[in-house]
Amino acid sequence: MTYNNLITIFLFLSLSFLPSMQTKLTPDYYQKTCPKFPDIVRRILNEKQHNTPSTAAATLRLLFHDCMVGGCDASILVSSNSYNKAERDHAVNLPLSGDGFDAVMRIKNALELECPGVISCADILAAAARELVVNSGGPTFTVHFGRKDSLESKQSSSENQFPLPNMTMSQVIPLFARKGFSVQEMVALVGAHTIGMSHCDQFSNRLFKFSKTSETDPEYNPEYAAGLRKLCENYMKDSSMAAYNDVITPMKFDNMYFKNLRRGLGLLATDTALFRDPRTKPFVDTYADKEAKFFQDFTRAIEKLTILDVKTGKEGEVRSRCDSFNTLPK
Repeated sequence: MTYNNLITIFLFLSLSFLPSMQTKLTPDYYQKTCPKFPDIVRRILNEKQHNTPSTAAATLRLLFHDCMVGGCDASILVSSNSYNKAERDHAVNLPLSGDGFDAVMRIKNALELECPGVISCADILAAAARELVVNSGGPTFTVHFGRKDSLESKQSSSENQFPLPNMTMSQVIPLFARKGFSVQEMVALVGAHTIGMSHCDQFSNRLFKFSKTSETDPEYNPEYAAGLRKLCENYMKDSSMAAYNDVITPMKFDNMYFKNLRRGLGLLATDTALFRDPRTKPFVDTYADKEAKFFQDFTRAIEKLTILDVKTGKEGEVRSRCDSFNTLPK
């Protein structure tokens, strides 16, 4: 075999491996193409979180709703149009706060000025969630970048993909298992309820005419139940009425959520079930006693979540706007 032939084979093999190398997710994916990416994310979110403290919980929940349906591909960010009913318009996604969408949009607008067409909305959402967890007092975690944005977003895709407020653990656990999460990883992820709010209609059945023998769910701390009843008394007239998931330290990312479950301060029926079910209770107790262990396990679980079924290369695109595809589907 001649020297020239060897060179030709070497170049062919090198080029054949190039796509996989280019599409591999790495923490420093944008180091050369948009080095100011982390600083822009941090600057915008510091201001946004300061002015609107609900941003952290809203963005973290947005990430979860995105990744659990078709992977972390920003499909949740797409708006419906006359051609398509998008994922975000499914009933399970309607309660998502606009603060999360707004945070991603602000970052995207700034990045399009700094490095147009480079950073995907999916990567922005993952980076924003990490920044806001840390901003709220939680642990940092590694985010690998290089995701592409989805080429579709269907309302029907969200059907039967999420735990509902009144599900049992026997219904919730399989939803996470289908995505590859163990029971312990599930409990750690649910610990994100340490920040954020839930609308009254998601737990009103526990407050009003709960049963023939009890007006409220006896699993509630009585004083807590009384406070919730007062807060939510007009929820049918005002659908925006909501309560903190963690009534003690609602804006701080800590392990108070798990401590609250022991005190009858679990807001949703699924929160109480998490504490009562023998499959999940040991992890609740561990995290209530050891915040460092919760942070450690949450870090591993959310790192796993952020790379769930990601799209790379030609599987997706880098959208110019996070709420619409670059070209309308035919």
